[in-house]
Amino acid sequence: MVDTIGWLFSNILNAFVNFFYALTHPGEWLAWLPYVNQPLPSPEVKESLMRFIYYGASKEFLFVMLVGFGLLTIIGLLRRPVMWAYVRGLERLANTLGRTVAWVGLIMVIQQIVIVFLQRIFRVAQIEFGFFGIGFTKDLSWWSEELKLYNAMIVALCATYTFVQGGHVRVDLIYSGVSFRVKRVIDMMGSLFFMLPVAALTWMFAWFFFWRVMVVPNASASDSLEKLILKARAVRWNIETIGFSPNGFDMYFLFKMLILSFVGLTFLHAMAFFWRSLLEWIEGPQSEGRYLDRDTLGQGEEAYEGTH
Repeated sequence: MVDTIGWLFSNILNAFVNFFYALTHPGEWLAWLPYVNQPLPSPEVKESLMRFIYYGASKEFLFVMLVGFGLLTIIGLLRRPVMWAYVRGLERLANTLGRTVAWVGLIMVIQQIVIVFLQRIFRVAQIEFGFFGIGFTKDLSWWSEELKLYNAMIVALCATYTFVQGGHVRVDLIYSGVSFRVKRVIDMMGSLFFMLPVAALTWMFAWFFFWRVMVVPNASASDSLEKLILKARAVRWNIETIGFSPNGFDMYFLFKMLILSFVGLTFLHAMAFFWRSLLEWIEGPQSEGRYLDRDTLGQGEEAYEGTH
């Protein structure tokens, strides 16, 4: 027990050290950015990439996030308008991103119609676009398989938007029958013990899953920093460009990137949901839904809300 408490406090204190060190030494973990998909020019640049990969899903990064969450919560409790600002900002992020990405659904439908017409009626095999003298030509099968990316974008980037809008299915066994403040406690516990841990665990696996299709030699969650630094001698870009068919969509690494985006947004909104539930628990029923920006069908359409 004493060892566990000592380990916990040690990591909490190190979180401050690691955070400020990362801010003051960006070259040690960001020097690779100018060379994305280009040959890495020096051992120092290669090592910076491997440090970025290691710390992106490390215990150190997790404690920086948790300590930051704790500090922001304490500040918000001392000044509740500040905590409401956290909630409004993160919910606005979810709503803005979701409402924007939702238009991808329309693009997906239009593109599918165009593909059917070109393929079945005009017997066209390729679609070509030209921008400023640069041509972009792909087989119809490439554009057809790209529709999966649009679908993945809607799922990954609109999940937190749907959460804010109250659109996710909720299995209700006791929630509807308890008091207002008990509901807020249930929501807070759900954020702390379900959303945050699951998001953190999924991030760890998704992070290395993403980098496995970006560089070789592969990085693993079990690799120590020292082992990754040794691998840096041979590291090079190896971005996945394999499709399901010879002329099919070949940028499947974007799906891995969307997984990371989904998990990151979920982690952020778990914090926002905790803060909203905490504020509503403190301030009482009169604060329920305060500043909550939900879509509506318009005046006179209240009976249809939640049915679309």
